[in-house]
Amino acid sequence: MGARLLLAGAALLAGCTTPPPYVPPAAPLPAQWKEGADAAFWRLAQGGEGVQADWWTHYADPELNHLQLQALEGNPGLAQSAARLRAAQAALAGARAPLLPQLGLNAASSRAQATPGGHAASNQSLGLSASWEVDLWGRVSGTVNAAQASSEASAADLAAARLSLQAQVAQSYFALRAAEAQQQLLAAVLDTYDQSRTLTRNRVRAGVAPPSDADQAEAQYQSTRAQSFEAAANRAQWEHALAALLGQAPSSFALQPSAQLPQAPQVPLALPAQLLLRRPDIAASERRAAAANAQLGVAQSAFFPALTLSASAGFRASSLASLISAPNLVWALGPQLALALFDGGARNAARESALANVELAGAAYRAAVLAALQEVEDALSSAAALQQQAQAQALAVAAAQRALTVAENQYRAGLVGYLNVLSAQASLLAGQRSQIELQRQQLVAVNSLLKNLGGGWAPAP
Repeated sequence: MGARLLLAGAALLAGCTTPPPYVPPAAPLPAQWKEGADAAFWRLAQGGEGVQADWWTHYADPELNHLQLQALEGNPGLAQSAARLRAAQAALAGARAPLLPQLGLNAASSRAQATPGGHAASNQSLGLSASWEVDLWGRVSGTVNAAQASSEASAADLAAARLSLQAQVAQSYFALRAAEAQQQLLAAVLDTYDQSRTLTRNRVRAGVAPPSDADQAEAQYQSTRAQSFEAAANRAQWEHALAALLGQAPSSFALQPSAQLPQAPQVPLALPAQLLLRRPDIAASERRAAAANAQLGVAQSAFFPALTLSASAGFRASSLASLISAPNLVWALGPQLALALFDGGARNAARESALANVELAGAAYRAAVLAALQEVEDALSSAAALQQQAQAQALAVAAAQRALTVAENQYRAGLVGYLNVLSAQASLLAGQRSQIELQRQQLVAVNSLLKNLGGGWAPAP
C-alpha cells in the first residue's frame, strides 16, 4: 500500500511541471538583399537551387579542386574540430545511459567479533541489484536533449570549420596565382625595358640622345627587376601558407606555375530567409540555444523529488559452502523518493544561471544572424564595386597602351625626350599590375560571397 501511495503522489507531482517548450530565437530577416542588386556576378537562385556543396568547383580549376581535397584530409585545425564532435557524441551517449536500468553485481565476505573473547561470526553475500530513475519531470530527458543539441552544434561547428578552411585555401590559391601573374607580367616588361636600354644606348653612342636617357632606362630596368623579386617572394610566401593549410611542411610542398588566373563564377544567390538554412555557424548558434533551453528544464526539475525504482536479489549466509541455497535467498523491491529540503540556495542559483544562459544563447543567435547578413551584404557591395573598377581599369590600361605607342613613336622621331617614354611605360605597368590585383580581389570577393552564403552546406535531415 505504501509503495502505491508513493507512486500515486509522484504521478501527481509530475503534472505540476513540464520542461519549457523550445521556440527558436527570433532574428531580423529582410525580404531582399540591399547591395549589388543589378550586378552581373550573381543571379537569383531558382527553386531549391543553391551554392554547390563542393562550391569551389564553380571556379573550374582542377588544381584548386585537388588542393581542397588535400586540405580536408590533412588540416590539423579541422582534426581538432572533428575530435570535439566525437567528444560531444560521447557525452550524448553518456547522457542517454540513465534512460535504461542500471544493473550491478555485489559480492562480500566478512568476519566480525562483537567483544574481545566473544563469539566471531562470518557473513557471506552474493547478489544482483537494479535501479532505474523514473523520468517524471524531465530531468533525464532534458539532459539527453541538451546533449543532443550540443552534439548537433558541434557537428555544425565542424561544418563551419570545414567551410572556413575551404575559403582560406581558395583565397591563398588566388593570391599565389596573382603573384605568378605579376611575375609573368614583370618578366615580359623586363624584356621590353631591356630593348629600351639597348635603344637608348645606341642613340647615345650615335650622339642623337643625351647620356641621361641611358641612365634613366637603366634605372627603370633595375627598379622593375626589384619588383619582380618582390613578386617571387610573395608567391613563395603564399605557397608556404597553402602548405600549412594542407597540413604539410613548406619544404615538402610545391605547386606548378599556371599560365593564368581562374575566372570568377556567377553565384546563384538565395534570399535572406534561406540563409538560415545554409550557414553552419547559424545552425550551431540555434542548437546551442536549444541546449540552453533543455538545461533550463533540468534546473527546474531539481525542485521536485527524484523517483527511483530499485530491486535486489541474492544470497546471504554465514558459510560460503551453503551460500547459494533456497533458504538463504533474500530480495527487496520498492520505490524511493529523494528531495533536498535545504541546499543553501543552490537550486535557485542553478535555475537563474540556466535562465541567463537561455538569454545569452538567444542573443548570440541573433548576433550570428546579423553578422551573416552583414557579411553577405559586404561581399555583394565589394564584388559589385570591384566589377565596376575592373571595367574602368581595363579602359585605363588600353589608354595607357595607346599613350605609350605615341610616346615611343615621338621619341624615335626626336620630338620628345626619353622622360616621356619612361612616364608612359611606368603608367602602363602600374595599370597592368592594378588590373591583376583587381582580378585577385574579384576572385576573393566572390569566394567570400560563396563562403558567406554557406558554401552549399545543408543541415543533416
